[in-house]
Amino acid sequence: MKYTLIFIITLLLGSTAVFGQTKTLDDFVQQAIKNSPLIKDLNNQVLAAQIDSVRIRAGFKPQVGLIAGGLYAPVIKGYGYSQAITNGQMLNGQVVVSKSFIGKDYLKSQFAAIGLSQDSLRNSVKLSEQDLRRTIIGQYITAYGSLQQQQFNQEVVDLLVKEEGLLKKLTRNNVYRQSDYLTFLVTLKGAQLQLSQSKLQYKTDFATLNYLSGIADTTLTDIAKPELPRSVVFDRSNSIFFKQYRIDSLRLANSRKLVDYSYRPKLSAFADGGYNSDLMAGYYKNFGVSAGLSLTMPIYDGGQKKLAYKKLALEQETQQVYKAFNLNQYNQQVNQLNQQINEYDKLIKEINDQFKYSESLIKVNTQLMQTGDLKIADLILAINSYLSIKNQLAQNTISRLQLINQLNYWSR
Repeated sequence: MKYTLIFIITLLLGSTAVFGQTKTLDDFVQQAIKNSPLIKDLNNQVLAAQIDSVRIRAGFKPQVGLIAGGLYAPVIKGYGYSQAITNGQMLNGQVVVSKSFIGKDYLKSQFAAIGLSQDSLRNSVKLSEQDLRRTIIGQYITAYGSLQQQQFNQEVVDLLVKEEGLLKKLTRNNVYRQSDYLTFLVTLKGAQLQLSQSKLQYKTDFATLNYLSGIADTTLTDIAKPELPRSVVFDRSNSIFFKQYRIDSLRLANSRKLVDYSYRPKLSAFADGGYNSDLMAGYYKNFGVSAGLSLTMPIYDGGQKKLAYKKLALEQETQQVYKAFNLNQYNQQVNQLNQQINEYDKLIKEINDQFKYSESLIKVNTQLMQTGDLKIADLILAINSYLSIKNQLAQNTISRLQLINQLNYWSR
């Protein structure tokens, strides 16, 4: 029995469990992005903006339309509309061609507005993907921590179950006291309870991961260890979190150009041909054509142009205030996360150092047990202490991964 317990301790200290891993972090992230209706909506809006660009170009081409109509206004016993106004009857059918003449710069500004809208939508897609990625990775880390706890508890239960029957037999033979066996049994039952709890927790966390990823699957599988390198922000001005401010600055400058163009003269030309008659004498000769020009030039608008400029200036000032504030918050957040990760690195190192003392204690107890000078209760206490330290290491490692996930979120 003594040598068997030595074997258990050695296995506890040196074993590394290997489990089948069927799904990775990237699998869930890609599936979540694929299933996201918001990202699909934003991508469709980008495509719709491209269509708007084509529509604007088509709108400045010659426009052809058909105008047709008829009128009959009878006068009965002197009662009816004045025929000087209505002519009594009228019939017309015309094909009308019209075209507006605009400058190339105005057309470029129109296309620039659509292009900036597309850039803003594309950046929104990236921001949405980043938000979704952070959520999925965070839940994946949580689920992985639950899986690690379950696998570790299973390992402990398997080791204790193997020896429970033999220890029970030796207790009946008075090799060990009844209290030793009961102490061992309490430890086993406690480990089995922890295993049941950890299994339930992993099922819950894994189901939540599937739910957030848009995966309709109730199959429970193992997940691989998340590989999360710690990202470093080199140029924060190019971050997707600040690209929108650059787009907004360009949009405001372009909006000012569009205001200027709206106050420039506009020239349009039109031509028509067809039939237009009051159906009086010579009605069969009322086929003809016409053409003309239209010039529109604003002279005074009550100061609306200046108000439009002022509104754009206020929007730009507001944007600069938000940018400065968010940049300060961004720097503070990144620095704080880096500091916390460094603290966890130190803490994990201390826990690893504590392992050495725990291992040394178990080795001393093993030597005492070989001479019969060790109580089972003392051995279990040492093993529980070792398991507690290992749990602390797992929990702090998971917490560190969560912080890295937060840091990587701000690093794109």
